[in-house]
Amino acid sequence: MATATDLLASLADIAPDSDLAQARHTREAATRHTQGSYEVLFSQQDEDFPLAERFALAALVAEWNAQPALQAHYQQQASPLPDSERIEVATRFAHLLTFEPVTAAPEHLHALQNAGWSARGIVTLSQLVAFLNFQSRLLAGLNLLQGKESGTATQPVVAGKWHSATKTASGKTALTQFTQQELGWEPWLAAQPLAEFSDEEKEVLARFGHSDSDYFRLLARNLPVLEQRTLTDKGIFYTPGGLPRAERELAAAVVSKVNGCIFCASVHARKASQLSKNRDLVEKLISITPGGNLSEGQSGRWAAIVDLSAALSVTPPQATSDPVAALQKQGLDTLSLLDIVQSSAFFAWANRLMLTLGEPFLPSDTQG
Repeated sequence: MATATDLLASLADIAPDSDLAQARHTREAATRHTQGSYEVLFSQQDEDFPLAERFALAALVAEWNAQPALQAHYQQQASPLPDSERIEVATRFAHLLTFEPVTAAPEHLHALQNAGWSARGIVTLSQLVAFLNFQSRLLAGLNLLQGKESGTATQPVVAGKWHSATKTASGKTALTQFTQQELGWEPWLAAQPLAEFSDEEKEVLARFGHSDSDYFRLLARNLPVLEQRTLTDKGIFYTPGGLPRAERELAAAVVSKVNGCIFCASVHARKASQLSKNRDLVEKLISITPGGNLSEGQSGRWAAIVDLSAALSVTPPQATSDPVAALQKQGLDTLSLLDIVQSSAFFAWANRLMLTLGEPFLPSDTQG
């Protein structure tokens, strides 16, 4: 069983003196807080979501993502899941989040509540499943960067479907197409009121600018997991050198197109446009309709980034060496390739939370 302080390095068998090991050292914050997220999720002694259940569900998600080493790691620490409605509903929820997160709806959260899941338990379950989808894709990408392919795709990954309803669950104007404009987001499960946090917890929320956000105060029902997730995010997207920030944001937008996450795509397409000064190409990406080739009309470099990000985003990941080789011909080094992998993998996590726990809406000042 892998028990190293860097689980992914152990499972991917990364040589300590390799270029990949050096790149991960350069991205030390991302590496450390990816491990930190794992350690928090699998050490908490919560009665509403016991560790034995966490390990067993994690093994299932790793299996669904075709990551046998990761599956074995969790399976070795799991106990058989009890035959109960509570676990049956949670397993269906985990399957939905892994394979079709865009189909999540308020009734899925209601089913969990009716089966006995608390608000904190639902948030932790969502975080665990989303994290395992991130961890699985990151492991697949690390193996790919060492020449170990994880997929056999022969066709490009296409744009996913998205919601067609014109109203949100609460009656606000819903989004039926991708956009670069600013959107609102409302939770299906109540965010924790700021007054219910301790002074120390309020300081953590304030440090990351999360105090006034329903989304983050909902995730803060399990604040230690949110804190490590936020630090992982910052370590991946807000670090110098390597892949330009605009292209990390591009990768985030690509993953959001695959998963049908209109809110995440709006945020990160807008950032990619602002940073790259190439709004037309970004708009071309987010305007691709369901079933369309995501890299169509892109430059050689951006097309290869799109292809790699998209192939890592399906379940199970289908990434091959072709886009990696294309990017190497464009002059990308191991650190830049790692940045694409980590940016793409992280949005397997981010999209699944946004799509699972609430939905976007058109703010009132832009309606009509």
